[in-house]
Amino acid sequence: MKNIVIVGGGAGGLELATFLGHKLGRKSRANVTLVDRNQTHLWKPLLHEVATGVLDAETDAVSYRAHAYNHGFHFEQGSINRIDRTNKYVELEPVYGQDGDMIVVARRIPYDYLVLAIGSKSNDFKTKGVAENCIFLDAPDQALRFQHKMLELFLKFSENNALAEIGEDDSKQSLVQEDKVNIAIVGGGATGVELSAELFNATQHLSSYGYGKIDAGHLRVTLIEAGDRLLPALPQRISDSVRKELEELGVTVKTGTMITEATKNGLLTKDGEEIKADLMVWAAGVRVSTVTQRFDGLELNRINQICIKNSLQTTVDDSIFAIGDCAYLLQKDGTPVPPRGQAANQMATVCGQNIVALFENKPLKDFSYFDKGSLVSLSKFTALGNITTGKKTSMTIEGRLARLAYISLYRLHQQKLHGCFKTGLIILIGRLNRFIRPSLKLY
Repeated sequence: MKNIVIVGGGAGGLELATFLGHKLGRKSRANVTLVDRNQTHLWKPLLHEVATGVLDAETDAVSYRAHAYNHGFHFEQGSINRIDRTNKYVELEPVYGQDGDMIVVARRIPYDYLVLAIGSKSNDFKTKGVAENCIFLDAPDQALRFQHKMLELFLKFSENNALAEIGEDDSKQSLVQEDKVNIAIVGGGATGVELSAELFNATQHLSSYGYGKIDAGHLRVTLIEAGDRLLPALPQRISDSVRKELEELGVTVKTGTMITEATKNGLLTKDGEEIKADLMVWAAGVRVSTVTQRFDGLELNRINQICIKNSLQTTVDDSIFAIGDCAYLLQKDGTPVPPRGQAANQMATVCGQNIVALFENKPLKDFSYFDKGSLVSLSKFTALGNITTGKKTSMTIEGRLARLAYISLYRLHQQKLHGCFKTGLIILIGRLNRFIRPSLKLY
């Protein structure tokens, strides 16, 4: 049997592995293998909820090994190190345990067809001090790190208030501003906007869980965007509405502000302003890992994306496909397919169909991106966005309807992974957990 290897278990990669497992793996027409450095999958747009504790990653995460067993493919844990196109194998780095001991050696996974779906990460543009002092939100472990630091900050703030009440001011722990918890977020895209709103939702619950008298007035969130407005992918009217909603919550929004340095106590702007912060998040820019430079001569662009043809095959090797944020494809109007979740989902669908077509000696389909619109959720407060209703028409939605549409995106992803019946059970269990589990994950 031929070997199909998919590297990257994000939304597109896992949906593709599930599809090919059903079409080819279960029927013993091909060996389908998914490779990812993590053991579980979590839908990336949910990371801001994990970061605030509103979502428990352990509850919503999908085990790659269990999913592979149920859907006709294999799973290999590891990070890709390089590709050998001549001998057709992918080399994986060793896997190390929590104590630093090697638990899985470096391996070579042979392929006949290879799909690269390694995604992207935030781009700090080599800004001084960002890597050392800011947290990125590209993976669940980073979101959990933010959550732990956030809880530590509020505990420190609560303890300071308790010490002040009994007159022991000398024992207070240091915060950049005594009467506030200051959090700065760089990047006015969906992640930065949604995290800003979710922080105020989380704050409302903390007093119920032993953190003292804490309300939204004790939280200062500064959202910084280098461009002239938030959410540049959305229409101007929605961007303005989102900014208004955030400012009403208490977020300080700074557009047209470029960060030149991050320090232990805050951010420095190009204009010389210092934005003090106890906790900083960098959610700006997009880039692909430099590992693509070790992909044996595949054509790359300046941010390390893999150049592909309309069939989603790479420009130099027809046995290798690339989908999602790591892929670079120019559309008919000369603009690249944007690095967005819906593009990855659409690419996964066409890529799966084209690989099956290769097995059946049928012609391959050309990929054509269809922008279905964009939605942004401001936690429980509101949601806004626009949805495409025709080739040149779109409709703006807000409030409960927009929130329902936003949630449906995740449900559609779950349906592609688990089917309708199991997704229905997951929804039911989620509703039961609202009564059983606390509103915030506190550990």
